[in-house]
Amino acid sequence: MSSPASFAKHPIHPMLIVFPVGLWIFSFISDLIHWFGWGSDVWIDVSYRVMAGGIVGAFLAAIPGFIDFLPLSARPRTIAGWHLTLNLTVLTFFIIDFILRTIGFSVAPWPLLISFVGILLLSVSGWLGGELVYVHGLAVEK
Repeated sequence: MSSPASFAKHPIHPMLIVFPVGLWIFSFISDLIHWFGWGSDVWIDVSYRVMAGGIVGAFLAAIPGFIDFLPLSARPRTIAGWHLTLNLTVLTFFIIDFILRTIGFSVAPWPLLISFVGILLLSVSGWLGGELVYVHGLAVEK
């Protein structure tokens, strides 16, 4: 099934998800660098700013993702529903993490733990997204 949200037969959602995924993982890595004392306090700022970029990227990726979700039926819709729910949960985790950092609550290990759990959930959601494409053929032009 081809993607309703596509450009020149290429689905937009998979093009955009690389940004929040990559930025949130780099935010976590930046936190680890600071946590283990491998760098200066600049890594806290890097993590904060990269996390913000991931949040914006997630909102942008969600729009074509939701457009792709609407026409689904049966088993793919159930899996996509879990994918959507997990992604909203992950986004909520990172928004909470970002807000806590904004108001100055950077007491370790809470921001690090929130990011870690967010990335674990993001991994499960990515696996479900992969199942939609590789097992059920969503967003694949035949």
